Amino acid sequence: MKKFFEAFANVWKIEELKNRILVTLGLLLVYRFGAHVTLPGIDATGLTNLTKQAQGGIGWLIDVFTGGAFSQASVFALGIMPYISASIVVQLMGIAVPYLQKLQKEGESGRKTLNQITRWLTIAITMVQGPGYIYNLYRTLPPEAFLMPSDSFQFLFSSVVILITGTIFAMWLGEKITDKGIGNGISLLILVGIIARMPQAFVQEFTSVVTENNGGPLKLLLEVVVWLVVIIACILMVMAVRKIPVQYARRTASGDFEQDMFGGNRQWIPLKLNASGVMPIIFAQAIMFIPAALAGLSKSDMAQTVTAKFQDVFGLAYNVVFALLIIIFTYFYTAITVPTNKMADDLKRSGGFIPGVRPGVETGDYLDRIMSLITFPGSLFLAFIAVFPAVVRNFGVQPQWALFYGGTSLLIMVGVAIDTIQQINSYLLNRHYDGLMKSGKNRKAVA
Repeated sequence: MKKFFEAFANVWKIEELKNRILVTLGLLLVYRFGAHVTLPGIDATGLTNLTKQAQGGIGWLIDVFTGGAFSQASVFALGIMPYISASIVVQLMGIAVPYLQKLQKEGESGRKTLNQITRWLTIAITMVQGPGYIYNLYRTLPPEAFLMPSDSFQFLFSSVVILITGTIFAMWLGEKITDKGIGNGISLLILVGIIARMPQAFVQEFTSVVTENNGGPLKLLLEVVVWLVVIIACILMVMAVRKIPVQYARRTASGDFEQDMFGGNRQWIPLKLNASGVMPIIFAQAIMFIPAALAGLSKSDMAQTVTAKFQDVFGLAYNVVFALLIIIFTYFYTAITVPTNKMADDLKRSGGFIPGVRPGVETGDYLDRIMSLITFPGSLFLAFIAVFPAVVRNFGVQPQWALFYGGTSLLIMVGVAIDTIQQINSYLLNRHYDGLMKSGKNRKAVA
């Protein structure tokens, strides 16, 4: 623990790292402030019904991803989610559209063009989601909550323009954090939104368990211990890798001839147990929104039943379908993001080989088989973490606090935290300080 605090103190000794952290904190503060700025024409004191809507299962998930802006009818009510949706669409289209495939292979210039396409697609998605959000306000809020005629074109147009502007500004904040700050900006915006909802959820659980005597302090302590165990398990899953040994040919001169000496340089190919990260859960979550949305367009009894089933994030039917989708998407996303054939070709060109496996096609097939084997337990664990909130909910945990026991929110918290700490760690190690993630012998900075 002493080593950790010493490493943390060293962070502020590196001027560049200190400035990047301060920039990051400043921009995150701007985003949190904007989440509480209500849309013009809406009375902030009349949002009780919208707040209640955000306390339900799916409503709570949307509110978490927007950092509470959804329930505040904020200028950031759509948050950064349209940008994430656009990024997913562009990434998936890159599999089938030759033009996008070409851009992916063009390096930095291609990446800039893809980013520009993603930005324009973000605006298009926001133009669709904006009117939908305003329509939800019409249905949810009482007439007195509107300071101007809610059905006027002026209110609709101005609100949609502000929502689009808010999403673009949030996207700009995320990109600036990535460029001038520390960590991935878009992920950090989501992270602060999730963390912002945690104190309120814990207070509700504390009130229910301790104050109202629904189990007492011992139960609350047990819940916290289980929560910490789940976090540790998620960290282990995120960082777990299968190391594939690789050897490179070493040439040594002897007289007038050169002789290949194999086994001179040994390295590893780290294949991650969860190579797809949190994306399968995000994909599956997006699909789970569709049945309830479509069923909501009909007034039939069957449609109402479907709506009720798929809006209950703690229900059996919802979680069974959710888990199956996560397993499917884990395999799908791993297949498109882990290019085993390209890895095999790069290994062959660099003179490397896997002991006992021929370079080229056989190496690609071997890596693909290993990825399939390790993806199976990874997908099962990911599905279990995703549905674990429903498990703890059956033990009397409050809904808002139960959702922090797994799912997208917890995995994002763990993944983003590890990524940010690793970036800080690299700065410390480059300046010859001990890192945050591993203690060691203290080293003085080299000027």
